[in-house]
Amino acid sequence: MNPYIFFFSRLDKTNSKHKAYIMSASQLRGVLLVSSKQAARNSAVCFVRQPAVSVLTRRYISSSRKDMTSATVHSQTSETKPQTGSYLDTLSSSELFGYGVIGLCTLSRPILNLAIKIFPFTPLWMIKLLVYKNYCGGDTIPDVMKTGERLSQRGIRNMMVSYTVEACDGKKMSVSIDTIINETKKSVTDLLVPHTVRMIKEVGVDHINEVPPGYVALKPTGLIENAADILLHYKEPAYQARFKQLYDTCVDIIAECESANAALLKQYPTRKAPFICAIVDAERNDLQQAVYKLQRDLYARFNKEKSVVVGTMQMYLKESSPNLLKEDEYARKGGYKIGWKLVRGAYIHSEPDRGVIQDTKSDTDANYDSGIKNTLANMCSKSPTVGHLVVASHNADTQRMASDLLDKITDPGVKANVVQAQLLGMGDNITYYLIKHRNAKNLIKYVPWGPPLETKEYLLRRLQENGDAVRADSGWPLVKGVVKSLFRKVF
Repeated sequence: MNPYIFFFSRLDKTNSKHKAYIMSASQLRGVLLVSSKQAARNSAVCFVRQPAVSVLTRRYISSSRKDMTSATVHSQTSETKPQTGSYLDTLSSSELFGYGVIGLCTLSRPILNLAIKIFPFTPLWMIKLLVYKNYCGGDTIPDVMKTGERLSQRGIRNMMVSYTVEACDGKKMSVSIDTIINETKKSVTDLLVPHTVRMIKEVGVDHINEVPPGYVALKPTGLIENAADILLHYKEPAYQARFKQLYDTCVDIIAECESANAALLKQYPTRKAPFICAIVDAERNDLQQAVYKLQRDLYARFNKEKSVVVGTMQMYLKESSPNLLKEDEYARKGGYKIGWKLVRGAYIHSEPDRGVIQDTKSDTDANYDSGIKNTLANMCSKSPTVGHLVVASHNADTQRMASDLLDKITDPGVKANVVQAQLLGMGDNITYYLIKHRNAKNLIKYVPWGPPLETKEYLLRRLQENGDAVRADSGWPLVKGVVKSLFRKVF
């Protein structure tokens, strides 16, 4: 039996709609031989290996005020979005196959809704076969090291790695807290440090500041049991000892970063940015007040000279801009530097208080862009309180604006401490645009890794919350782009 089924769509000019056909390899070969160039432009082909399997899920996002979803989080670009065909050529065949599956999932809303429903029941082995490599770094540190090597071949020289396990709301985890802490520490010493050194050697010491830092993500809900209770009640005397335990755990991990930075700086004294940074990831808003306190205490402990600790601000929250100003005041009084990762946000689906979120997507976009401008202005001022910035966005207009602002900055120390970022497997067309058309060097991908069961939950949550980041390419355009890239690889 032929190992491939070919799904073939052709534009029917009588009604401007696509008709779908299923044919064997021999039938398709005949179609391709007689197809003219014009016919080829109106056609799309996608490979699906038999037997038929379940597909990864994603959902369309409504940006209306009435039904406000994660369109508030990541804006959808249309007229100004970067072109997509070329970036697919930078991917491996297995990654292209995964994107082909995504394209099939997004052909229509009914198909998409069906895929979402069956995703929780899809076996892990099937997910790993189809799309896992597109969105997750792997199960082990050697796996993630290989992911870093693949990214470097595309011009992405470092990663923000996250051991993706959470202990929120009493959820039973597949690994122990001690394992999470140990694996997180090892991701600094055994992954980020050797990978960063290898990237420096590849570009040469003269270009050392064109290698972004490696980042280790600290997820507060993954570093202590019953994390939600502790973060909700951190001010109460009964919970203060546990909150201090969470702080001490973070200190132990960040100490690995600090030690690595000290050792590497002796070897590479011209480095302007930290070699390794620790990112305090955001939580949903009811837990976030405690996270602000946690990252503020860590700033005061580690950021006297450089911003080794980088906090997260979710700009879809109405309180975000006032909080940036408040944290600036704390930093000036405390004599430490701030590091910021600015995101639109990722917890809109689990946020019970809708009043804390910006009223419209355009409000979120304006607030995010204002945060970037103000933070860069702070960094370029005579007495800055911000020492590091990660522009974490899948919005093409935002990343274009950030690139324009960076082009005007002449201070090499500031430029070395501004990094642009997207999630692994998302916004790849934007990443490609930044590398090829804006000559971006300090560019990273957020790379989740860890136990397959936990990363499966990450995949579903991320795709639901950030669906429009994938929508930059979807449906027939993505399928056709994948097929063209596969044909170029074969022929």
